[in-house]
Amino acid sequence: MYDDHYGLSGRPFQLTPDPRFWFDTATHRKAMAYLGYGLAQGEGFIVITGDVGAGKTTLVGHLMATVDRERLHVIKIVSTQIEAEDLLRIVAGGLEVDSAGMTKSQLLVAIERALHAMARAGRRTLLIVDEAQALPVSALEELRMLSNFQAGGHALLQIFLLGQPEFRERLHGSERLEQLRQRVIAMHHLDPMGAEEVEPYMRHRLSVVGWQGRPDFTADAYAALYTGSDGIPRRLNQLAGRVLLFGAIEQLDTIDVRAVAAVIADIAGDSPMPKPVAITEPTAPPMPKPVAITEPTAPMPISVAAPLNEPLPIRAFPEAPAFDEADRLRPERRSGSDRRSAHKASVDRPNAHRPNADIASDARLSARIAALESRIDEQDAALRRVLTLLVDWVENDQQPDLASIRAASR
Repeated sequence: MYDDHYGLSGRPFQLTPDPRFWFDTATHRKAMAYLGYGLAQGEGFIVITGDVGAGKTTLVGHLMATVDRERLHVIKIVSTQIEAEDLLRIVAGGLEVDSAGMTKSQLLVAIERALHAMARAGRRTLLIVDEAQALPVSALEELRMLSNFQAGGHALLQIFLLGQPEFRERLHGSERLEQLRQRVIAMHHLDPMGAEEVEPYMRHRLSVVGWQGRPDFTADAYAALYTGSDGIPRRLNQLAGRVLLFGAIEQLDTIDVRAVAAVIADIAGDSPMPKPVAITEPTAPPMPKPVAITEPTAPMPISVAAPLNEPLPIRAFPEAPAFDEADRLRPERRSGSDRRSAHKASVDRPNAHRPNADIASDARLSARIAALESRIDEQDAALRRVLTLLVDWVENDQQPDLASIRAASR
């Protein structure tokens, strides 16, 4: 529509790559230099990366338009996650080899024979793989194996790999691709064009289709076109085509910044708006329950005299002596020696737990206890003599001898 309105012979900003519209930006000029160097070497891999719409396919199209196709046989593959064996069959098809029913080993032999036949005919073989970032590692390894085919010390196959920026990162980040990296002889990344390149780029493409200065573009319009496309060729083509359509509808002979801004706003409106997201105030997290903190108790002393993995020795205590229930209830009927033993045990037992007791005081206490015990023994002996005389008096029915009793009680 706009091409008829402005008297153009075609659409200068179509999205389909067309070598006729090739424009030599600084970054594309470098890429062509690398490709030319690689073709002169005739071996190894050449890697070209760039963002979506950076012009990789247009670059290859321009290269193919400049080479002698009679001396260079080109096989082009657009990769869509092709597995290794499928990739080999596509290469075989490009060499006019019927691979139906062949095993992988037979397929490799057939490809090598076809490459030798192409070399004997005086033609080199170039394999171009576009969208290489979609290839699995196994497929890339098969490409490396194909690059090993030689005849007379010269490679039979040269390979160009075109991909998005992630392919460059993947190539440098995988240990499995180390051998392939060593065969890369040239690598270049296509950058966006600069702001100063937008005007000559558009004028070149318009002149290819017979542009005579209508419509005209103001300087601020070119600046707005650069800002709206970030210098990416495909985005610029899309935006420029919409601007020309807007100018034809509005009957504009001059495109200024307002026209470009209106188209940019219109394109932004074509995108679906995201659904609004409800934003709620964040609630405070629940307070943790108080935890009672107790003072730490002092640890119990541990003896390390014996290893920890050995059982602790257990001291055997003697069994308590048996006693009559009557003795427990009437302690006064115990013998004198029993009472002394109980008294001595009750006195000695606390002293055993007093390591710091005064020695002199213990000696005096022991002497007094000995004196009391001796006195008790004497009283016990006298009591036994008195009881003996009384028993004899009762049994013999005799008058007791009071003098003997007094002597026995002393």
